[in-house]
Amino acid sequence: MYYFINEFNYSHLKNLKQNISFIWRNKNKETPLKTLIELVNFCKKNNRKLYIHNNIKLANKIRADGLYISSNNKNLLLGTSRFKIKFKILGSAHNLKEIKIKEIQNVSEIFLSPLFKEKKNKQLKMYRYLNLRKTTCMKDIALGGINIKNIKELKLIKPFGFAGISFFEQKKGP
Repeated sequence: MYYFINEFNYSHLKNLKQNISFIWRNKNKETPLKTLIELVNFCKKNNRKLYIHNNIKLANKIRADGLYISSNNKNLLLGTSRFKIKFKILGSAHNLKEIKIKEIQNVSEIFLSPLFKEKKNKQLKMYRYLNLRKTTCMKDIALGGINIKNIKELKLIKPFGFAGISFFEQKKGP
């Protein structure tokens, strides 16, 4: 399970299940390095993984566990960059073309989205999700609109994992 976060709220993150990894995605503002170092220390202390959104230099600087490359990041040189040992790359895609770009970027796990969330008439739904999953050998992560009501449908497609924001903010979430 992956949880997209944009702030370090110790008490909220501490109360989540142990098997949830975090993806730091703070698009709107500059994050103080001190906050990110505290988050890295929290993750290491609590045996969690931390991935940084679209910023290789920052991920290396704070010694994060890896990098999350969004679907709109089409930089093909990312796969040739030098990373620290055991640096994991996650990526996001909405279609076959983006999946192929993520393969060139050496992504090991692919977030296929939006599965349930209605987004500009591009909702994947289960059948299209399964067809996209067949096109790659990367581990698939379901993303988009996952909530308590559709978690049974998610179990039907058996993804390697799933990610979200609002799912983990709900009181009934894990």
